[in-house]
Amino acid sequence: MKRKRTFSWKCRDRILTFSDHPLIMGILNVTPDSFSDGGCFTEKEAAVKHGIRLLEEGADIIDVGGESTRPGAVGVTVEEEIKRVVPVVDELFRKTGGMISVDTRKAAVAERALEVGACIVNDVSAMTHDDSIKSVVAKYGAGVILMHMRGTPKDMQNNPQYENVVTEVSNYLNKRVDDLVMEGLTLETMAIDPGIGFGKTVEQNLSLLAGINVLVDTGLPVVVGVSRKSFIGKITGAPVDRRLPGSLAALAICVTKGIGVIRVHDVQESKQAVQIAAALTQQRN
Repeated sequence: MKRKRTFSWKCRDRILTFSDHPLIMGILNVTPDSFSDGGCFTEKEAAVKHGIRLLEEGADIIDVGGESTRPGAVGVTVEEEIKRVVPVVDELFRKTGGMISVDTRKAAVAERALEVGACIVNDVSAMTHDDSIKSVVAKYGAGVILMHMRGTPKDMQNNPQYENVVTEVSNYLNKRVDDLVMEGLTLETMAIDPGIGFGKTVEQNLSLLAGINVLVDTGLPVVVGVSRKSFIGKITGAPVDRRLPGSLAALAICVTKGIGVIRVHDVQESKQAVQIAAALTQQRN
């Protein structure tokens, strides 16, 4: 369904706007096994310090995740995820009052994070993993990111196939949004994410990025995560810690196509790239 384009996103009592350029979502993984920075911020003090640094560098949102969703990852228990995530969200919110997203598929984790100050739930399963998460999001009026993923993190890269990846991803996300609105969630709280690297080959990722305007044309805020992703390494041969130039190139293309939020590890560098790409796009228009 094509909707009138919105340049705002309601997340609890806050309204995020992105009419001039996308917002920056800084990644804060409090996991031992994430593909890029796993193990770097497992201690609360280090995690909070890094979150503050990301905000100082220009992040508009901090996305805190306690369960790796890299290809082949095995899930963790609710108790372990809460233990990792909630103390960090709590202290980071109390110290900064910043916009905090919780990257989780689990209702109990989402609720505990929202209780201590989070305002967005970033669900890689588009609210299909845990049906109870819908009522939690509705209760708090939280913003929600619905991401496309074929399969689960454990098996999503086992020969993913599509006839037309752009059309299929767009249709899936549109249907999820329509279904959730029918179930009582508010359209103004929803954003969508094509799930770059989640059940897609290199070629399928490239097709999605080239055709990302199809998702933008749905009218909903579009969130994209290209930072340090494996498709960059497969194209360039760069190891995960040397993929910043490729990440910025993919990011800049997304900015020219009108995305709303870019999810990144390297906030300072990405912020500058976003500002220049947005300025050039405005000149062209």
